[in-house]
Amino acid sequence: MEILIGLGGNLDQPAEAFVQALEALTGQGRVTAASRLWRTRPVGPSQPDFLNAAAVIEWPAGPRSLLDCCRELEVAAGRDRTCEERWGPRALDLDLLIAPAVVCRGVDLQIPHPQFHQRRFALEPAAEVVPRWVHPLLGLRIETLAEQARQRDPDAILEVVDFEL
Repeated sequence: MEILIGLGGNLDQPAEAFVQALEALTGQGRVTAASRLWRTRPVGPSQPDFLNAAAVIEWPAGPRSLLDCCRELEVAAGRDRTCEERWGPRALDLDLLIAPAVVCRGVDLQIPHPQFHQRRFALEPAAEVVPRWVHPLLGLRIETLAEQARQRDPDAILEVVDFEL
């Protein structure tokens, strides 16, 4: 199963955390594509700018297993969801964003991610690696959703960072 994950962070060294997370994921899956890094304005409370990226993972064990692995990697990077402020700063955030033709609406696992289609910081990196994937609930390509987000929120993206994942 191919799944697009979003990577985000704005504490410590997020770029290095992204590299470490993708390396760890390759122990059970395979990273087939990764975007550049995007420096973006934060959503939520006042905090440093974020770095965001997206990567396609071939994951044989299904999305629940991938989500569990991602949560473990977040904890290893210093994230504690029990005491952090909603949309607050964090060292590493890994979200399962979308998978071709998959809809899952569980309590803590939702694919596609419920806000994915509205968030430019997630859509721009996604459009870089899977522009023609179709959002299974909206019937629109990722590149179309990214263009809509650019029009809605032209100032969300600050720059593309020259860094290879």
